Amino acid sequence: MTEVSSPSHSTELTSQYIAQVTGDLDRNAKEQERVAAEIEALQEQLSALQHDHTVLVNMQDALGGPSLAPEAEAEAEAAAAPTVPHQASAEPKQSKGKKAAATGAKKTASKKPAAKTSSVKASPAAAKPTLVELIRGHLEKQSEPRSAAEITTALTQAHPDRSVKTTVVRTTLEGLVAKSHAHRAKQGSSVFYTTAVASEPASAEPQQETVSD
Repeated sequence: MTEVSSPSHSTELTSQYIAQVTGDLDRNAKEQERVAAEIEALQEQLSALQHDHTVLVNMQDALGGPSLAPEAEAEAEAAAAPTVPHQASAEPKQSKGKKAAATGAKKTASKKPAAKTSSVKASPAAAKPTLVELIRGHLEKQSEPRSAAEITTALTQAHPDRSVKTTVVRTTLEGLVAKSHAHRAKQGSSVFYTTAVASEPASAEPQQETVSD
């Protein structure tokens, strides 16, 4: 005799499949959220590094320091310059040398004024701290562990002009933990963070020397 599956058995299998698919969808959504948060945090860190690089290059030029190596400078110019048709191969080699010498002379003549102008423009932008700096500064001021949600709320209140998301803050905190710049502690189902840098005593302000007449 062939066994006929009862309706209750089919219903049970259907419920199991539904529960499995629902769980897979939930895990997939959480994984997408985690990856998106990591990408956003990495994008912000990349922007901060690029901004710091520009400020440092401007300061180096303003101070008259050594310029980049020829290969590094060529790569930087190639990355910054838009793509244009390459027509240099049609010019004679001698004219290339003369053109390069003239270009070098122009760069040398206009190097210092341009550096001063760019350094002045970069000064206001340098005053805006990155999210990593804000989080580290907030943790250093706290005497008790703080969760990612609490840090997000505090930063949003302190900096209403910035869009601070809990997922990005949590990813940034995990990055600080990985670099040993912060400690991570779990209490029940909640995760709290503390700074790993001991508060250094404030350096004494240099005393002005009194010059006797």
